[in-house]
Amino acid sequence: MCTRRIHTKPQSAARQSGVTLIELVVAIVIVAMAATAILGAMASITMRSAETMVRQQAVAVAEAYLEEILLQPVAFPGGVLPTTRATFNDEDQYNGLSDVGAHDQFGNAIAFLAGYNVSVAVTQTTALTGIAAAQARQINVTVTDPNGVTVRLTGYRANF
Repeated sequence: MCTRRIHTKPQSAARQSGVTLIELVVAIVIVAMAATAILGAMASITMRSAETMVRQQAVAVAEAYLEEILLQPVAFPGGVLPTTRATFNDEDQYNGLSDVGAHDQFGNAIAFLAGYNVSVAVTQTTALTGIAAAQARQINVTVTDPNGVTVRLTGYRANF
């Protein structure tokens, strides 16, 4: 009779699955490097996003001032000369206006916009072809945001 022997390896020598300590450390290092790169990019994007919001707010403030001025007549309509912004009744009266912190059209400070400084210059101009300088105005509204960045909007108006 022929007998066969079946050779089996001991349990400890059997092939085991899993990762070694070195493989695990390498994987952790790769994930950490990727996470650092992604978080760095996100921080940069967030910072730029905040700067953009501040600049857009400065543009909105300048637009509000410019619109208020452009809604006034070019020539003084007569009567008592106004002394406060709330009573201005022509564009020229805004010349030299300087607000530390943005204000509404009545001259009241806007608390959330205290870091924005506004200055206005209204001058006669010959930039409008065919209109005499005495009948045309250039309005420059300059807003400086809390970061020190300046935004300048220019508008033109003619008295005709």
